[in-house]
Amino acid sequence: MSDGGSDRPSAGTGAGVGAGAGAGASGASGAPGAPGAPGARPAKRRPVLRQSRIWRSEELTETLPMVESLRHTPYRNPRVRQAAAEEREARASLDLALRVGELMLRCGAGAPQVESSVVAVSAAAGLDNVEVDITLQSLLVQCTTASGVPITMLRVVRSSTRDFARLTAVHEFVESLVAGSYDREAAAAQLREIRRAPRFWPKWTVRGALGLLAAAIAVMLGAGPVAALVAGLSALLVGYAARALGRGGLPDFYQCAIGGFLATAIAWGAFSLGANGWLPVSSSDFAFIVAGGITVLLPGRTVASAFEDAISGYSVTGAGRMFAVFLTTAGIILGVATGLQLALALTGVLDLQLASPSILSTRALDAPVLLAVVGAFVVGVAGAVSLRSQRLLVLPSGLLCAVGVAVSLLVAQVDGLGQLSAAGLAAIVLGCAGRLLALRMGAPAMVLVVPASYGLLPGLAIFRGLYEMVNGSSADSGSLSLQGGLTTLLGAMAVLLAIAAGSVLGEFVAAPFDHRMVQKRRARRR
Repeated sequence: MSDGGSDRPSAGTGAGVGAGAGAGASGASGAPGAPGAPGARPAKRRPVLRQSRIWRSEELTETLPMVESLRHTPYRNPRVRQAAAEEREARASLDLALRVGELMLRCGAGAPQVESSVVAVSAAAGLDNVEVDITLQSLLVQCTTASGVPITMLRVVRSSTRDFARLTAVHEFVESLVAGSYDREAAAAQLREIRRAPRFWPKWTVRGALGLLAAAIAVMLGAGPVAALVAGLSALLVGYAARALGRGGLPDFYQCAIGGFLATAIAWGAFSLGANGWLPVSSSDFAFIVAGGITVLLPGRTVASAFEDAISGYSVTGAGRMFAVFLTTAGIILGVATGLQLALALTGVLDLQLASPSILSTRALDAPVLLAVVGAFVVGVAGAVSLRSQRLLVLPSGLLCAVGVAVSLLVAQVDGLGQLSAAGLAAIVLGCAGRLLALRMGAPAMVLVVPASYGLLPGLAIFRGLYEMVNGSSADSGSLSLQGGLTTLLGAMAVLLAIAAGSVLGEFVAAPFDHRMVQKRRARRR
């Protein structure tokens, strides 16, 4: 009697073991070759194919869990709490992680640092199924709750500034959550305090640090004391003009163009006074003054951040940063080129002798070794203050910058190794030592690596390329040409690429050695 169900097999199908055996014994026992028939051959078993370890097929490609992306970061192996059951709790925890990423973007962090922090906070909150998408100005985060409800949140960051003291506070905040002490309400209150805390340095200190940074870079390039002072004053005036124009709503392109023109005009004014014997400024100091004056405008760190994002797999963010760098550089080129054309015209009218940058080395360091190392220390200290780092991290930034410049000088002395190899190897040392030292002091690596890398930026090479492009068509230009200027600029960009790639590689090399350090810090927090 059949029950009419579709899931249960009937006796005629031979699907059930008991039904199949009964059907075979009653209906096909006398058939030749049947399993139950006398003299029947035993059924051959199909051999089981066991693949050896060598010929074993590869596993299917699965989605990489976001927690696995923390392998080489200070937040690796987080203590993941039990998944948040309620949708309201999951939404609040995701909003906390999103606000952490937004604050880091505002403080100048790169895409890899932002993503690792968002994933670490989400894992500490029990949100293991998280997707993060970062662009130049937006942060999109999506997660799925235990009941399968998707939650999507978006933050847009339209303005950012370098605030490394606040970035260090966020790093310590994420470290405390990863260590296992997660309380959402207390964490939200702590993050709110970090957001509302006043900045670490007053305005006059940050602006004065920019002037000191420009003067130190001019000294490293080979300028005299008076020329370095003029470069520092030029940087202060250019920075003030850029801020004034920015408050008026003028785009960055025009700010850079006007700033480049002012830096060139101030340098030519100092050169003309020196030609008349009123200032101890030589004609060769003209290039050094311009190179130091446009320090506050050069997008060196933005280029390095763009390359770091692209190398780390964030192509969209890297492309966006590179386009912003292109506009900024175009504005500087326009301003400096206009100022150079005017300066060359006035030089010819007044019958002055302006030294061609072709007699200058394209290396970023032309000063004596001891003076270059001391100048690098000042550059690192001033750079840390201009980036608003904590006071405890200012001197280590200067020491690390001096070490990087010393390594660059030593590598440059080796035959067959040029500026590109020297900058790359020095950046590897900065990335490795900066990560280990910064994590020991409770700060992210970029807080020390960024100001320390200022001593490796090829400011003179950028200016010389612009000079060759402007003066290449003149009759007495000699070896100067438009093609040579473009080549020099490409060489400067290659040095920036070497700095970015070297710093990323240095941090990657240092990752296995900071495991015990991270574990000890987590144990102390627990």
